[in-house]
Amino acid sequence: FAVFFFGEKIKIYIWRMNWIILIIGGLFETGFALCLGKAQETTGKESYFWWAGFIVSLFISMFLLYKAISFGANPIPVGTAYAVWTGIGAVGAVFMGIFIFNEPVNFWRMFFVFTLIASVVGLKVVSN
Repeated sequence: FAVFFFGEKIKIYIWRMNWIILIIGGLFETGFALCLGKAQETTGKESYFWWAGFIVSLFISMFLLYKAISFGANPIPVGTAYAVWTGIGAVGAVFMGIFIFNEPVNFWRMFFVFTLIASVVGLKVVSN
């Protein structure tokens, strides 16, 4: 309906909105990885709160991925969206592991993380 009245501008706006939704979904994927790690470290009621955060983050993350691949006249292709979504989650999980869980940092680990980041950016650039 809006495409008929506003033409290409609304298509570009929706396409950008899909990418924003996808990026936010990827950040929630990082959040569910963090919650899962914290749930394994804790016990008692605190553990239940982390498990609840995991379930909520998981639901929101997957819902936003679904919206990014199905919203509007110009959705993001499934393969591209899934690769970007998991890439954001993977990079976020690595950095959360380093900064929150004190996981080791070495050259090769950082090299491959930055290679993953370059791949995600490349997919965004070449997708229509």
